[in-house]
Amino acid sequence: MTRIALIHALAHSPAPINAALARDWPEAERMNLLDDSLSADLARAGGIDDRMTQRFLALADYAVGTGAGGILFTCSAFGPCIDAVARRFAPLPVLKPNEAMIDEAVARAAGMPIGLLASFGPTLQSMPQEFPPGAVLHAALAEGALAALDAGDTAGHDRLAAEAARGLAARGCRVIALAQFSLARARDVVAAATGLPVLTTVDSAVRRLRERVLALST
Repeated sequence: MTRIALIHALAHSPAPINAALARDWPEAERMNLLDDSLSADLARAGGIDDRMTQRFLALADYAVGTGAGGILFTCSAFGPCIDAVARRFAPLPVLKPNEAMIDEAVARAAGMPIGLLASFGPTLQSMPQEFPPGAVLHAALAEGALAALDAGDTAGHDRLAAEAARGLAARGCRVIALAQFSLARARDVVAAATGLPVLTTVDSAVRRLRERVLALST
């Protein structure tokens, strides 16, 4: 049985990815590491520095030490830190939460605009850089959605996500990409509000990680 390390920076991230793995890759053994100070510290610092990268390397060191055969990071605002982990532990599969979804969104959009929806502001500073050159990208922040989720107002979270997504649809987007694991719960509401295909980091990441881990073991 392959152990998969799931490393989280938001308290809302474990539930959707664990549910997706239980559904789509039940034979994987899951371990969860949560440091919910990461997102707060990033918001205060205003950017990623070497100290933040070292914290990610320390989390990965621990995960690999337990025998993890793959690592999935579930917060999309820490791309450079995850790149550093991938370099240290290559060829171990180390995935950013959004890389698989980005590939799928680009393929689905076929040159038309992609709507990138986030509820955590720093994500919109880092994640657009991960899209390939030439991708047409419109981004929107679902203001207040994360605070609503923190307060247990799941319906309010989903409503705010849908409102922001409608703005992206009005700008001509042909597919909506939900930038955070915590947004995956709003997929159906966003789809109903926009009439567009909606991709989640959760489902795309599970497919990609399973492919890479199984390929390495053969």
